[in-house]
Amino acid sequence: MRNNIVHIGAGELTYEIRAIVEIADKLKKLGLETNMENIGDPIAKGEKIPAWMKKIVADLAMTDCSYGYCATKGVLETRQYLAEMTNRRGKTQITAEDIIFFNGLGDAIQKVYGLLRREARVIGPSPTYSTHSSGEASHAGQKPVCYRLDPNNNWYPDVDDLRQSVKYNPAISGILIINPDNPTGAVWPERFLKEIVDIAREYDLFLICDEIYLNIVYNGQSTKPISDLIGDVPAISMKGISKELPWPGSRCGWIEVYNADKDPVFKQYIDSIVNSKMVEVCSTTLPQKAIPSILSHPEYPKWLNERIQRYEKYSNIAYTILKEVPGIKVNRTNGAFYMSIAFNPGVLNHRQFLPIEISEVRKLVEGLINQPGVSPDKRFVYYLLAATGICVVPLSSFFTPELGFRITLLERDEKVFTRIFNTIAETITAYLASGE
Repeated sequence: MRNNIVHIGAGELTYEIRAIVEIADKLKKLGLETNMENIGDPIAKGEKIPAWMKKIVADLAMTDCSYGYCATKGVLETRQYLAEMTNRRGKTQITAEDIIFFNGLGDAIQKVYGLLRREARVIGPSPTYSTHSSGEASHAGQKPVCYRLDPNNNWYPDVDDLRQSVKYNPAISGILIINPDNPTGAVWPERFLKEIVDIAREYDLFLICDEIYLNIVYNGQSTKPISDLIGDVPAISMKGISKELPWPGSRCGWIEVYNADKDPVFKQYIDSIVNSKMVEVCSTTLPQKAIPSILSHPEYPKWLNERIQRYEKYSNIAYTILKEVPGIKVNRTNGAFYMSIAFNPGVLNHRQFLPIEISEVRKLVEGLINQPGVSPDKRFVYYLLAATGICVVPLSSFFTPELGFRITLLERDEKVFTRIFNTIAETITAYLASGE
């Protein structure tokens, strides 16, 4: 090319959650049967949408207005409904004008980070959801800045580490919270959230809180929406319907903006997000229109509670199976539908292997693991996939020094789910022993 046309942050855009699907697809063609436990799509794992919910969407599809543009910020009636829900639940009061719709939270995340001044950094948890870390790093053209989640303490945030990072890095302008957390399944108690809000207030920062799993909490745990705790601190809450209804194919998410009037710089930044959305005209109309009817339907609480009970049951099955396996750190999942398993330091090496029955599969995987820069946990993930057909995601791809893997709790067949986790337990033991 006459000029270098590649964005400075292009190298930071990675998404191993889907990248590993390409490997799995190649192995399927070679005769390997797979269980795809890598991505948080309840529909792909067999979730059946109830008839009453489908009827709401079908009826909307028969109305002409569902096919037109909506307001730039989103359907007014839906924004009013969501604002009322937040105002009933939280201490911070908002209006419909404080809500902006996007084509999924992926769209929102790219704009929220992409419209920051390049020198302004948002520090996020480690491990962290790849879309956040990639979006923030790409905007800055540098590696993500992170604070530690502690696998020895239920994956709770290391607030001292966060405070020190903020204190000694003046470029940090915001703090990211993901609660309940993806990829760990941790639910952050109120005391940690309050400490983080205090840090933001002390250093004049804003908060981004990804709360898309806020209503999927179990095992007797509880947390608070950030709107309950922020006081006068500027903040953005990210919400959506892809996981809760669930309707991931709707690509429908929104942000709620708190305290924009408290800081003129923050307000100018939010205005730039609205203007960017205006250039696109708007987000998809039909899913927005469906939200009030679905969330207010008399069957909805029961529907959501049944799903939560299933995740709770499966989280305990998984934890019971894996907690006794030597060489790994396991925490019970208490929210969302993910589980992160970390290997103990030093237990992985490049001599470990698993027997692979299909010779073509073995040849392909050996070619992958011998590539430069393959992390020890990615090596394990490739071997697990090739030897058992179970597809998970290496934990190191969530920008953390911890080595391990993330798996979903979405398999609906209890016998299959139990078999998968028993197989993983046996495989970890065999894999670690193979390199001794």
